[in-house]
Amino acid sequence: MTTVLFICIENSCRSQMAEAIFNHLAPKGMRSISAGSRPAKEVKPLASGALKEIGIDADALSPKLLTREMAEHADRIITMGCPEACPVVGKPMEDWGIEDPSGGDIEEYRKTREIITRKVERLLEVLESEKTGGNQHEEDINSEPIGR
Repeated sequence: MTTVLFICIENSCRSQMAEAIFNHLAPKGMRSISAGSRPAKEVKPLASGALKEIGIDADALSPKLLTREMAEHADRIITMGCPEACPVVGKPMEDWGIEDPSGGDIEEYRKTREIITRKVERLLEVLESEKTGGNQHEEDINSEPIGR
C-alpha cells in the first residue's frame, strides 16, 4: 500500500482537502492521511463545504496530531506551504507551497481546492508511473504556477 502524508500546521484546511481529494481519486493500493504539528479543534467549515461541492463527504474529517510514526510509515511526505511543520525523519519531503485560504471567502477555498486537485492528479500520475516503471518525474507535480 502506497501511503502519502499531507501536512500543514493546523490540519484544518489544505492538508485535509488534499487527503480527501487524494483518497477520492486514488486507485486501489494507494491512500493518504493528513496531520498537523498543532492541530485545530475542527476542520474549517468552508474547507468542508468546498469538498462537498465536488461530491466528497467531509463529515468524517478531523484534525490529527502529526506523529513521528506517521512520517516514518509514509512513502511520500508533502507539506502544503509550511515545510517547517514536519519533524525531521530522514525522509525526503516535498512542499507544494499552497497559500492558506483561511480568512477568505468560499471562493478562496474553491481556488485552493482546484490547485490541490490538479496537484493530486499529477501526483497520482507520478505514483502510477513509478509502479509501472515509467519515467514520469516528480518535478512535473510542481511545474504549474501556484498563483491564482
